[in-house]
Amino acid sequence: MSSVEEFRAETRGWLKTHLSGSFAALKGRGGPGREHEAFAERLAWERHLAAHGWTCVGWPEEYGGRGASVEEQIAFHEEYALADAPARVNHIGEQLLGPTLVDHGTEEQKARFLPPIRAVEELWCQGYSEPGAGSDLAAVRTRAALENGRWVVHGQKIWTSLAHESQWCFVLARTEPGSRRHAGLSYLLVPLDQPGVEIRPIVQLTGTSEFNEVFFDGAVTDAANVVGAPGDGWRIAMATLGYERGVSTLGQQVGFRRELDALVALARRNGAAADPDIRDRLTRAWSGLEALRAGALRGTDPSAAKLYWSHWHRDLGELALEVCGPAATLAAGAPYELDDWQRLFLFSRADTVYAGSSEIQRNIIAERVLGLPKEPRP
Repeated sequence: MSSVEEFRAETRGWLKTHLSGSFAALKGRGGPGREHEAFAERLAWERHLAAHGWTCVGWPEEYGGRGASVEEQIAFHEEYALADAPARVNHIGEQLLGPTLVDHGTEEQKARFLPPIRAVEELWCQGYSEPGAGSDLAAVRTRAALENGRWVVHGQKIWTSLAHESQWCFVLARTEPGSRRHAGLSYLLVPLDQPGVEIRPIVQLTGTSEFNEVFFDGAVTDAANVVGAPGDGWRIAMATLGYERGVSTLGQQVGFRRELDALVALARRNGAAADPDIRDRLTRAWSGLEALRAGALRGTDPSAAKLYWSHWHRDLGELALEVCGPAATLAAGAPYELDDWQRLFLFSRADTVYAGSSEIQRNIIAERVLGLPKEPRP
């Protein structure tokens, strides 16, 4: 048995043993559009993972991780999804900020911030998008200035996932007055529990609120809480986006597979599979998911991967309502109780917008991958 197979077997065995008792009820809980489900219990589960060394498995051992190879990390995420384990609450800290600090942070920043992330004692959110600067991060207007040894931050962020549950936010802010586009930005680590920070949950189509608006009105953070040099924020922010589209997407695809299998089963039960158009679309969904997995294993360009999976999942949500038929247009109960297929359809509308909209991804692919002329800008 290879080391990867041993790691996979160890992961599977541990999950089978520990995802039981009081934790058994958490199976399948949480996830996009359902982050409100059993949040405190899922937090306790994730701290249980940490206590047994199952958080941050890909981090270097000197920072509390297992030093797992890429293949072992893929095995972990796949086994976690196959066990129907609850959605993670510490994804942004563990998968985005943690690797960013490991590669670009100072030793003091690593010592201060990595242990609480690994132990799930501090939760993080991502302060990138703004009104008027969604996927076009180079247009951010949130500003920060050094005053008396502290960064003072003014501005607004939006679509900030789980900000209402987080203690910290990594914020892309303009720190050089008069700078434009990619220049003059800094990557700041800002505490949220302070005067000058207001968090307003945004009610989504699903009726839930996992996205937020975050307002900074004189919020402060220590001068040392800048990752990389001041003005080097664009490079650091792009590094974080690279981690965001990393190996954990293989686990995401296991979730997609589960949704597709359940939809095929439903189509067989309710007779929708007798429709040749439905059969064709289900087959296309299956082949598309196979292509997604092959691309992820091969290391597809991150922008191409984001563009492809987001449209695949949005299309699956649309297909789900076709399979369900006219009853899918009615809420399952008052005042606005949704079933899983309705929630999939509604929340997957956001897939092509968050984490980089499809329009922006197409521009990146055209200009940076294919070398085509840049889109004219005013």
